[in-house]
Amino acid sequence: MKPKPTLEDLVGIEYAKLGFFREVQEKIAELSASNLELAKNQRHVQGILEGITDVMVVLSANLVITSVNKAFHAVFQESLPEGKHCYEVFRGLHEPCSMCPAKTALKTNAVCRQSSICAVDGKNHHFDTTASPLRNSRGEPCHILLLKRDVTMEKEYQAKYYMAERMATLGVLAAGVAHEINNPLTAISGFAEGLKRRIPRLEKQVETDLAEDFKEYVGIILKECRRCQEIVQSLLAFGRQTCSDYSSVDMNSLVHDTLKLLRNHLKQYPPELITLDLDNSLPPVLGNASQLSQVILNLLFNALDAVQAKGTICIRTFVDKETVMLAVEDTGSGIPSENLDKLFEPFFTTKPAGKGIGIGLATCYNIVHGHGGEIVVCSQEGEGSIFRVKLPRGGNQ
Repeated sequence: MKPKPTLEDLVGIEYAKLGFFREVQEKIAELSASNLELAKNQRHVQGILEGITDVMVVLSANLVITSVNKAFHAVFQESLPEGKHCYEVFRGLHEPCSMCPAKTALKTNAVCRQSSICAVDGKNHHFDTTASPLRNSRGEPCHILLLKRDVTMEKEYQAKYYMAERMATLGVLAAGVAHEINNPLTAISGFAEGLKRRIPRLEKQVETDLAEDFKEYVGIILKECRRCQEIVQSLLAFGRQTCSDYSSVDMNSLVHDTLKLLRNHLKQYPPELITLDLDNSLPPVLGNASQLSQVILNLLFNALDAVQAKGTICIRTFVDKETVMLAVEDTGSGIPSENLDKLFEPFFTTKPAGKGIGIGLATCYNIVHGHGGEIVVCSQEGEGSIFRVKLPRGGNQ
């Protein structure tokens, strides 16, 4: 039979229990303090993340959005992006983009940077995108941190700067051309007018056929002089710096005037290359004629490069609700899908060195945007392209 526990034994057991509970309480206090510190650090990190003005998205390995920051909701309209694929939210597509920075970052396990254009709330925005792999304990990429910075304004200012520089150079060149050409033109025109006044006297002294030839030649000289003067005036209007001078502009007349500038250049192409489909009831727009002429000119040059005299170009004007539309359609080589998002970026060009520096379409984008309009492109490689310029009607300005 076991002996009964003594008082000392009972006190020892209780003392041991008391010590154990004290240790438990100390551990709980330590864990609580640690949790408070972790919560504090989490709030601090969350505050930093929410303070980042760039759109920040965390993607899983299969490109599903797992979390976003506050800046995402300030830019994109998607209220519940978590659980959706990034290409659905950003592009409205049903499959990954062909040049996806997130896929590249996952494949290479390295940071990938890319510039692109996305349509946000019906307007094109330039984004600089950085995709950084988030690695697991084995150093393998398991998630992607996507940062999208809206650089639309920066791109616009870049385009404005180079447009202003180009227009200033062109203005100086136009003034020099006008000075050098107008002097001999004035002399030629003056002497031709003098000869024209003397034709009635010559008709009495020479044969009729000779007099008719003389009259025809003088008429051609005067006609070509007037045409050269019109070209010089058009060039001066094109290069003149009147950025704030907005007036009522007839887009149909502007198309015809712009084609006059290209009359000599177009002689190397078949006459049926360019066709016009202009709406005679087109309302005017409020804008800068020289700037809008530059848009038409740039779009035409791009179309000419695309068709290489083997296709056709159609310039259309029409009304779509409250918008005046100008469309330049070609049946040329088309644009690869991976380049569509980069077309309006300054310095992006697919032309060989010496053929272009990539500011033509960026300038068009900037001019149209400055007029409160939009420029969009629809193209498929090998099947041609359509550039549509949307401008508000003059009465709505």
